[in-house]
Amino acid sequence: MKGVRSLGGRPFLPTGRFEQRIAKTEVVELLHLDESPIAKVEAITENVSPQGARVITDSICARGKLVRLDAPAEHLQLPARVVYCQRLEERKFAVGLQLDVRVERWKKPM
Repeated sequence: MKGVRSLGGRPFLPTGRFEQRIAKTEVVELLHLDESPIAKVEAITENVSPQGARVITDSICARGKLVRLDAPAEHLQLPARVVYCQRLEERKFAVGLQLDVRVERWKKPM
């Protein structure tokens, strides 16, 4: 099959990710950089890695859009780019974010 590689003798499909994601649920905010700063959208992380995050939100996000991911509990404000936006339900979307900066604390489960 095209795109299938072998890892330890077993076939696998590459995902495009360089680092493993860890499950992490945290309330965060998304700010669309071309909109008003008061127009933050609440989201919940599903999984994270030092270079990205998957968040669940009520707001659709266009692929390629620049956003800021704010994680108030961790005092983080992270510039990011939307990689994908997948409809889950009527008003729920899974948004994949590629972070512009590495978050080393998101390397291992806490």
